[in-house]
Amino acid sequence: MRQHRLATLGAALCTAAALGLAMPPVAGAVPHQCSYLSSASRPTVTFGDTGVGVQQAQCLSNAWGGEPPKLTPDGVFDAVMLKKIEWIQGCHGLSASGIIEDRTWQVLYHPALDCYNPYPA
Repeated sequence: MRQHRLATLGAALCTAAALGLAMPPVAGAVPHQCSYLSSASRPTVTFGDTGVGVQQAQCLSNAWGGEPPKLTPDGVFDAVMLKKIEWIQGCHGLSASGIIEDRTWQVLYHPALDCYNPYPA
């Protein structure tokens, strides 16, 4: 009886693992985990800016996995963040201006699970 339960459990775990590999990738960061700023507040943020708006954008930008660097939400919009925001904008068909405005905020809160643009070296 015990061997039957173990065999059933083993089969269930193998099935779950196989299904997990077949499922599409999931974004790494969940927007509700980024609580530096209310999702209703979406200020325009540009290179050189500092503050909670920058922190929120840094946190949300970490939803992308793979090559893009993870940003420390320190509230400073530096060159590394500019490069990542421009890449994210390009992944969504937006102008790669590096300016975080309403359309870019929308993208940050609803990230693509995959981007076919290689991250610049």
